[in-house]
Amino acid sequence: MLKFIPTPIGNPQDITIRALREFEKATLFLCEDTRETKRLLRILEERFDFSYPEVEFLSFHEHNGAERLTEISARLEKENIVYVSDAGMPVISDPGQILVAYCQEHGLEYDVLPGASAVTTAYAASGFKEGKFLFFGFLPHKGSERSSALIEAMNGRDNVILYEAPHRIEKLIEEIAHIDKERELFFAKELSKKFQNYYKGTAQEILEKFETINTKGEWVVVIQAKQCQEKALYLEDVLILDIAPKVKAKILSKITDKTTKEWYQEIIST
Repeated sequence: MLKFIPTPIGNPQDITIRALREFEKATLFLCEDTRETKRLLRILEERFDFSYPEVEFLSFHEHNGAERLTEISARLEKENIVYVSDAGMPVISDPGQILVAYCQEHGLEYDVLPGASAVTTAYAASGFKEGKFLFFGFLPHKGSERSSALIEAMNGRDNVILYEAPHRIEKLIEEIAHIDKERELFFAKELSKKFQNYYKGTAQEILEKFETINTKGEWVVVIQAKQCQEKALYLEDVLILDIAPKVKAKILSKITDKTTKEWYQEIIST
C-alpha cells in the first residue's frame, strides 16, 4: 500500500509518531530527493525512538515521475511504500500527484497522513479574520505569465497564499507594491525553524523593511483580499478581451492601481 507521509517543514520535532511507525514498516521510499530524506531519517534516529530502515530509496519527482512509475507500478499494491517530499505535505506544491492519479485510475488503495503544512501554519499566524483563502503555490518565475498570475491573486474576492523562493522574495514584494502599495500583507520566513520571523503591514511598509531583512530561507506570503471589490471584479474578463491595446489599457487602469501607459506597455510587450 502506498502512503504519503508529511515531513517537518523545519523543526524535526514536528514529525508524528504515526509517521515514524510507517517509516519503520516501509520496504521502499519514494523521495523528491533521496539525500534530503536520508538526512531527515538520520536526524530522527538520533533524537527519537526510531530505527533507521535498511530499505531501498528511489527518487521520484516531476522530471522522472512517469518513467519511475513504470518501474515500481507492480510493487504499489504488494509492498509498504511511502512517498515523501523534501518538507511538508506531499503533492501540495510538491511532486506526487502522478502517484495519486495512478492509484485512483487503477483502483489501488492509498493513504495520506496528516501533518505539517506551511499553508495553514502561515494563514493561522497571519491574523486575517476571513475564514477562507485561495492557495496559489509558486507564481511563474517571470514574464507576462507571472504578472497575470499576480494580478489575478491580488484582485480576487479572497485572501491568497503564495510560496516564494529566497532569491525572488524581494522581487515579489516590489511587484506587489507596484500594483497596490497599500495592500495588507503577511510574510512568514523559515516557518518552525530557528530563524523564523513574521512581518505584517502594507506592501510599502514591508518593502521598506526588506532593506534590512536577510532574505535567505523559504517564504510564505499571505495577501489580504482587496477591500474595495467593485474596482477589481472584472479584471480577468478584461485581460482576455479581443480589443485594441489602447482601449484595454484604459479599462485596466480604471480597475487597478496601474496607469494606462503602464498597462499599454505590458500589453504590447506580451
